[in-house]
Parts: sequence; C-alpha cells; structure tokens
Amino acid sequence: MGMTMTQKILAKHAGVDSVSPGQFIQADTDMVLGNDITAPVAIKEFKKMGAEEVFDKSKISIVPDHFTPNKDIKTAEQCRMIREFVGETEIENYFEIGEVGIEHALLPEKGLVVAGDVVIGADSHTCTYGALGAFSTGVGSTDMAAAMATGKAWFKVPSAIKFNITGKMQKWTSGKDVILHIIGMIGVDGALYKSMEFCGEGIKNLSMDDRFTIANMAIEAGAKNGIFPVDEQTIDYMKEHSKREWVEMSADDDAQYEKVYDIDLSSIKPTVAFPHLPENTRTIDNVGDVKIDQVVIGSCTNGRISDLREAAKVLNGRHVAKGMRTIIFPATQKIYLQAIKEGLMEIFINAGAIISPPTCGPCLGGHMGVLADGERAVATTNRNFVGRMGHVGSEVYLASPAVAAASAVAGKIAGPEDIGV
Repeated sequence: MGMTMTQKILAKHAGVDSVSPGQFIQADTDMVLGNDITAPVAIKEFKKMGAEEVFDKSKISIVPDHFTPNKDIKTAEQCRMIREFVGETEIENYFEIGEVGIEHALLPEKGLVVAGDVVIGADSHTCTYGALGAFSTGVGSTDMAAAMATGKAWFKVPSAIKFNITGKMQKWTSGKDVILHIIGMIGVDGALYKSMEFCGEGIKNLSMDDRFTIANMAIEAGAKNGIFPVDEQTIDYMKEHSKREWVEMSADDDAQYEKVYDIDLSSIKPTVAFPHLPENTRTIDNVGDVKIDQVVIGSCTNGRISDLREAAKVLNGRHVAKGMRTIIFPATQKIYLQAIKEGLMEIFINAGAIISPPTCGPCLGGHMGVLADGERAVATTNRNFVGRMGHVGSEVYLASPAVAAASAVAGKIAGPEDIGV
C-alpha cells in the first residue's frame, strides 16, 4: 500500500521502510520548539527526568512571544527561567526581545525548518510548517521535555484527507478565506487526528503566505497536521531563507485517503467565522449588521508582510470608525522593518491604528488588546472560542486582513467592496 506525504516523512524518521495509519512509532525530530508559556513547564520536567544536556543545541528553539515584553512579574520570572536554562544548555536558537518574532512566523523566516523535517512544538499551531512540506505538529510540554533530552518523540501515524485544490482566487480572498471555508465545510472535528494533505493544480495559485495560513489552521479542523507538496515556490522560499538541505516527499499514486474534497478557489468568497467556533462561517455577503469594538490584524496566522500589505490597501486614505480600537502587530522584526520601508506603518497610523511589537498577546487574551464583557472584535487570529481574547462574555469574529481592515473603517463587519475599495 502506498503512503501519503506525512507517512513517508514519519517512516524515514522512524528508520523503517513504511508505516500505516494507526501504527505507533518513535521518530527522530529535526526541531523541538517551545515558548514562554510552555517551555517553563518543559524545563521543570526536563530537570525532573535528571537530564543535564539537550540532545542537539541547534535543533531546539525557544521563543518567548506570548507575554513579552513581560506583562507582569510572573511572566518576567518565567522568561528568566528560560533565559537561565538556555545559558546552561547552550541552546542556539533562542530569540529574545529585539530579535523575537511570533514563533511560527519566525522559524521559517530564520530557515530553521525545511521540507521533509519532523518538527514538534509545545504550541498547537506548530502545524504551520506543513506549508514547507514538513511534518509538524503540536505536543504537550512533557513531550517537549523528553524530546529536548532524547531528540525523539512517539507518534500514532495519522490517516489522511486529501484536498484537491483547483482554480484561482477572486479579488480580496486569501488563504484565510480558503481555510475558513474548509473548516466551515468539514467542521472543527472533521479531520480529527488526521493529516490534511493539500494538492492539485490550484496550489500554484496559493502564495507561500497563503499556505502558511492554511497549514496554521489545520488544527482548527482537529487535524494532526496539514501539509503541502514541495513546488517551485517552496524551493524558492527555502533557498532564500535557509542553508539546510531539504527532502521532498510526495504522496504515492496509490496512497490511501479516508476522504477526498475538491476545493475550487474561484468559488470561495471572503469568509468570516462567527463565535464561538471556527466552523461557524458565513460569507461576507451574509454577515448581517454586526457592530464591533476592536480589530486585531496580525498573529502567526496573518501577521506576514503580504497580510499587512492587504490591510494597507484597504486603510490607505481612510480612517477607522470613531472609537474603534485597531491594533496591528507584525509577526517578526524583519516584517516590521519591511513594513516601515514600504510606508505601511504611516498608512496604519494615519488611519488611526496602533502598532504593537511582535507578540501573541492579543490572540490569547493575554495582553495588548484584552476584550471586556460584551465587546466584539474582528481578528485575523486563528481561534474564537469562548473567552479566547478576554472576557467570557466577549465575542471574536475571525477574518482575513482585508475584511478586518474594512471592518475597522465601517465600524461593523464589512468587506473592502462595502466601503468602496
């Protein structure tokens, strides 16, 4: 029986010729990732194990990005613990304030992940790196601790769902609309512990940023991972960002899939996920009259330079609605600098938005934009669960940067065409 992309990568890292769905394997890891929330727990477990050295100083990354710059004393203590641990173990990939970025945007930008890798991270959106043709998935802090010590992790080999992508996207649609459309179609448990494998001639019409966004939200459909084939765009990206060797793994012709979905990009409209699940989707022409209090543009899902450019197209020459809190946070320092060079920051500030340093803070209701009871926000983030961005009585509506920017101007959920863009 043939294997999928994911199954081939796992087989290679397990040192076996083949694997099958449901099989338990122990595989070598190419990168182990943690942040300022999950790494402190992993460090405690690492020490409890009696471990003294990490398995490979170059294959561990720790990125304090959730509550930094430190929002309070507790988070300052957590970051100090990380800093001391990094010093003791000489971990090479530690990105402190000044060179920090949101982890899932930063690692690809730094060239630390390439096609064919096995990556685990103590953060659920580690599945982002599937855009590069890697197997990447989120794990708990205990698994992170074990992997830091041994370089290995246990997996149950996932079965797969194939998404055959065709066509080309309409104006003002993006990868965010594609993945919201898919989650709305299959549900938040539609790919539970399965590999979402994207293929088809329409893949060439998805930019790398589109692919990062789609892979990032595979977990919101319950998936173990999302993965794209390696093509010219992938290769160009890896050549630009990394000096590492990469391995292309393509699915066998007789690979087995539990389901196959056909996704025509040309039929997808700008899409919004209503509270309190990413599956509660509506197209922009069916959102009704939903007034909002805040707009957040950024995150590991949509904080890349193309996302900021789309938002700037909408905000250029316009101003956000009176009283509208609009927060824009580039995903990395490099993206921040590029946005300054392109004049995007001037557009945002003139439009009445504020700019935040790279942080996950608003996304998880940690800091830099916490919602009060009854408030509503349109966000380019990845989750809209109850209390996700603040008070349990608040509401989060997920959308693309273009829709988020238009909503900021309109004072209610709206698309760019609704405000005359």
